[in-house]
Amino acid sequence: MEMPSMPQPTFFLFKCEQSAPPGMPKPSCVNEQTQDLFNYLSQMLMEKKIMGPVQAIRTSCLGRCQMGPLMLVEPGHYMYCQLSKEKIDRIIDEHILGKEPVTEFLIPKQYWDEPVSLEK
Repeated sequence: MEMPSMPQPTFFLFKCEQSAPPGMPKPSCVNEQTQDLFNYLSQMLMEKKIMGPVQAIRTSCLGRCQMGPLMLVEPGHYMYCQLSKEKIDRIIDEHILGKEPVTEFLIPKQYWDEPVSLEK
């Protein structure tokens, strides 16, 4: 039996859900103040009726803990930092729906430079 083709999502939103135990020296993307951001992100995608074409994915550490909470938007390698509900709203409206990244929320270049080349 042949399966029908299934379209790819337009965007993947990788939201860091890493939490560190109390007393850890490095910051964490999930703490008491930020623990509901993934659920908020998912709720907004549902409210705007774009869940499916836009996939919210819980991920572990994205390696830029000092700038968290973080979310990586693909395609494009757009890393958004210091997330809040207000920033998520604008990212969805302007980047996902409007196709223009919200540059003032992107992680500074010193923390997220060009991809490492695999060529030797």
